[in-house]
Amino acid sequence: MPHPNRLSSFSAGARDTLPMLVGAAPFGMIFGALVAGARIAPWQGQLMSLGVFAGSSQFIAVGLMAGHAGMLVIWLATFIVNLRHMLYAAALMPYVRHLSQRWRWLLGFLLTDETFAVVDRYYRSHPHARHGHWYFLGSGLAMYGNWQCWTLVGLLFGAIFPNLQNLGLDFAMVATFIAIVVPQLFRLPHCAAALAAGAVAYLLQGLPYKLGLLTAIAAGVGVGLLLSRAPAVRHIDTENA
Repeated sequence: MPHPNRLSSFSAGARDTLPMLVGAAPFGMIFGALVAGARIAPWQGQLMSLGVFAGSSQFIAVGLMAGHAGMLVIWLATFIVNLRHMLYAAALMPYVRHLSQRWRWLLGFLLTDETFAVVDRYYRSHPHARHGHWYFLGSGLAMYGNWQCWTLVGLLFGAIFPNLQNLGLDFAMVATFIAIVVPQLFRLPHCAAALAAGAVAYLLQGLPYKLGLLTAIAAGVGVGLLLSRAPAVRHIDTENA
């Protein structure tokens, strides 16, 4: 049953996100280590985590900054990578549409892959939860604090151990994303998006500058959004919820 008050909902959101925090920890540490090895000031790396709060985009941005890419290139690359959040937002919109603009902006900023996986599962079990947005806030703030802490750890230890990013910690990232993606594949828009992105990534894997991967992201998000807005598909998803 839904949690009876704001505090219990907030606490439950943070608690249910704990497994995701473990998986994201090496991700944040590796990012901090990359910043330390890319001749970028540590405070700039921490500020990026505070203000951007998007792991994949931050990795790409740091790589492009280290290669002296122009701001337009950095902006376009990070924009394309973050397009998947449009699909997340479309899936959660029915549950947060009634909230004030201030709430929606805050929750939108805190929306990550991990938080979406936790919150989407919660809303599917409690579609009419009165304090569901507090659950969302608890999950999002838990991820936000976790990301800041492990970025700082990576910044500190990356300067001491320059090869920290080469210790195989990235396996935790792969395992975390598998745990996020697989439970979503029973929904037609998500399954079609995954298939489209995978097919395009495979076909265009030879393109330089990872353009094939960026194109795959755009294709997957486009297919997912188109199907999620189709009336027949929404009816099927409602019946299966």
